[in-house]
Amino acid sequence: MSPEVVMEIGRQAVEMTLLVSAPMLLAALAIGLIVSVFQAATQINEQTLSFIPKLVGMFLILLLAGPWMLEIMVDYMRRLYESIPLLIG
Repeated sequence: MSPEVVMEIGRQAVEMTLLVSAPMLLAALAIGLIVSVFQAATQINEQTLSFIPKLVGMFLILLLAGPWMLEIMVDYMRRLYESIPLLIG
């Protein structure tokens, strides 16, 4: 296995990680921003206030995007396992 092949597999793995984690990270970012604006407007400086909305939002995103995330990961793993004979010899 050449170094180029290893780097390509690593690049694809990082790409899949970013693609699968993006919906939940973006939801947490948006909810955190909204809660921060609310806290700044009302001058409520409670650190734990943003935890529950983020938790609920990420759970909802996981319910909505979970099947898509699973499909992407299964497709990636299938392609990776199918390429093993080509990589070995």
